[in-house]
Amino acid sequence: MKLFPLFADLNQRLVLVVGGGAVAARKAQALLEAGAFVRVGAPELNAELSAMVRDGKVAHLAGRFHDGWLDDAWLVVAATDDAQVNAQVAAAAGARRILANVVDDPALSSFQVPSIVDRSPLIVAISSSGVAPVLARRLRERIESMFDHALGPLAELAARYRTRIRERLPDLGARRRFYDRLLDGPVAALLRQARPEQAAQALETALAQPQQTPAGSVVLVGAGPGDPGLLTLKALRALNEADVILYDRLVGDGILSLARRDAERIDVGKRPGEDHAATQARIHALMVEQARHGRRVVRLKGGDAFIFGRGGEELQHLRAHGVPYEVVPGVTAALACAAHAGIPLTHRDHAQSLHLITAHCRDDAAAPDWAALAAGNQTLAFYMGVGQLEPLSRGLREHGRPADTPFALVENGSRPEQRVLTGRLEDLAELARAHAIHAPALLIVGSVAALANELHWFGEHIDGMAAATAG
Repeated sequence: MKLFPLFADLNQRLVLVVGGGAVAARKAQALLEAGAFVRVGAPELNAELSAMVRDGKVAHLAGRFHDGWLDDAWLVVAATDDAQVNAQVAAAAGARRILANVVDDPALSSFQVPSIVDRSPLIVAISSSGVAPVLARRLRERIESMFDHALGPLAELAARYRTRIRERLPDLGARRRFYDRLLDGPVAALLRQARPEQAAQALETALAQPQQTPAGSVVLVGAGPGDPGLLTLKALRALNEADVILYDRLVGDGILSLARRDAERIDVGKRPGEDHAATQARIHALMVEQARHGRRVVRLKGGDAFIFGRGGEELQHLRAHGVPYEVVPGVTAALACAAHAGIPLTHRDHAQSLHLITAHCRDDAAAPDWAALAAGNQTLAFYMGVGQLEPLSRGLREHGRPADTPFALVENGSRPEQRVLTGRLEDLAELARAHAIHAPALLIVGSVAALANELHWFGEHIDGMAAATAG
């Protein structure tokens, strides 16, 4: 995070604006709206700023900038068309440890002025750290359309009743649920209808009603393969409603950052070499324990919980202990990795069926049906197979898959560090070693895998077959 987001209380505090043109006028007006005492310094002022001075809204410092203009200032905005003056203002402010914004010059600025969505007292600020103001403005336009103007009056109403709400509902979880009802229930609806007195009465009624402790529950959420953009809307909603999140090792910070800030986060991911059965038993116990304390639990799993994610086992445990649950599907690795590698898992000319296979099975599990897997006109997607590449390749070839069958290994699929290695089945293990492919990686076997050489569009692509031919 390049900038620390900050909302400053400038009411009755002095802010200096250096400049006398349209940009300075725009900055001065925004500062006045925040209640600041604005001092504008410039040899000459345009008509808009002159009117502000005449009306007593701002004070004018005539002449060229000097350090004395900064006396008693909390912030300074340099908005002249003279780069040398702007640099002088920034240097003088820095010497006094006063935050300064130099318009259109982020390198000289110690703070940035964001684009604003104003639903006062609710304010949404968007910043591109000064490097792409057009992008920030475009996002502001989109956000404007998402929030109706009833949010401002709703925030004001909640502020008026804040002390009573805290006294009536000392438990944080109960208080949060009450605020959710304000947003989703009749109070907000009445404010949208411009009926503030009735809205206040509806809040009073809701506050007087007995508050019941809700039963806890568990939401099994598929987090997808790693790209936060692949989360479903329901998954995002669940993360923002969670009291506690039990997350797997492969769930990245980008996804966790989308969760509610005050949710408790517990890393329950399995590590290589540990007793996975014991870890799974601990996950089962944690889900039940947290839910029985009335908490909304999100069990966050990479990919999709029902595809090699032991989601079925976890639901069976919850059901056996009477814990309510629901399931939010996720984008499984085979779909995401193939799509990001440019590989259609089915294709009229290449594959009419798809097999999803795990390379990790229980010790007493039956051996793979190699004869069925070796049949043509199908695509095989092997999960968790990086450590089994040699036996996988050998088993398929011994049961009839041609040695030149195309494969694709997708490492860190959908993430910025994605790599895709393609080649022939007989060279699979050797190429993976040569290019240091590590988990997490998905193996795709079948003629569709060769299409990655033609259709790849994301991340790094390594054509192992071409490299071998060149060698």
